[in-house]
Amino acid sequence: MKSHDILDTPEQLPKFENESEEAEFWATHELSGQLLEQMTSDDIPANTRPRTRPIAVRFSDDLLRRLKALAKRKGVGYQTLLKEFVLERLYEEEKRERLVG
Repeated sequence: MKSHDILDTPEQLPKFENESEEAEFWATHELSGQLLEQMTSDDIPANTRPRTRPIAVRFSDDLLRRLKALAKRKGVGYQTLLKEFVLERLYEEEKRERLVG
């Protein structure tokens, strides 16, 4: 396991130009436990997206082709579109099961 540089102050956090740059940074850095405990939602920039975790899902070539084609027509990435589909369907199922209002 690689060792990471530990950040102790908010001032050590750089401004990232893009997600790729941020991913490279966090591959070699982490927040100290003390800094993490001190941080509040006010410390997180408004344009920060919630963290996501990669998972493996297998699709047929045809399904993936169709998904990518539709995403292209809508002007979004296919993974973004897929997440929207899952979120919408999950919400509908939760409503049906009376888990949400």
